[in-house]
Amino acid sequence: MQKILNLLPIITFFIFYKTYDIFIASKFLIIMSGLTCALHYIIYKKIDKINVISFILISILGSLTIFFHNSQFIKWKVTIIYMFFSIILLMSQFYEKKPIIQKFLEKNIKLSNIYWKKINFFWALFFLFCSILNIYIAFYFSEETWVNFKVFGLSILMLFSIIATSIYINYKTLKKK
Repeated sequence: MQKILNLLPIITFFIFYKTYDIFIASKFLIIMSGLTCALHYIIYKKIDKINVISFILISILGSLTIFFHNSQFIKWKVTIIYMFFSIILLMSQFYEKKPIIQKFLEKNIKLSNIYWKKINFFWALFFLFCSILNIYIAFYFSEETWVNFKVFGLSILMLFSIIATSIYINYKTLKKK
């Protein structure tokens, strides 16, 4: 349920973009992001920090997009969020005893610290790659191509990365037995 709830803003953005334009879509992205945060609080009695950060960025960049009638602002949201993820993962890699990925997953998955560091570093590089790729597509391709990339391309890249990580974890846990 929580995953579906998190998809509502991007689905709404895509539908309104295809039906109207990026400015109407940005307006509804702001509304749906706020509504998603409110629903998270109502249903789960908490809001994840990433949802709050995302809502703030969407509100600022979406408002600038609408106010200046310039789609470049909203295109930066993905890059900023993914760059933020990359930096946080890298900082945990080098300045914490346990990388962030390990802190999230170690309750369910038992791996040695070296493998957690490799997984954490992979995801840091993945988010860095996606943030750079987003800017490249935003500036060198059409707006429609960027929207399709944002909705489908990044989702497919994320899915492949999750699958690759799962295969790696399964290989390492089976190898230990």
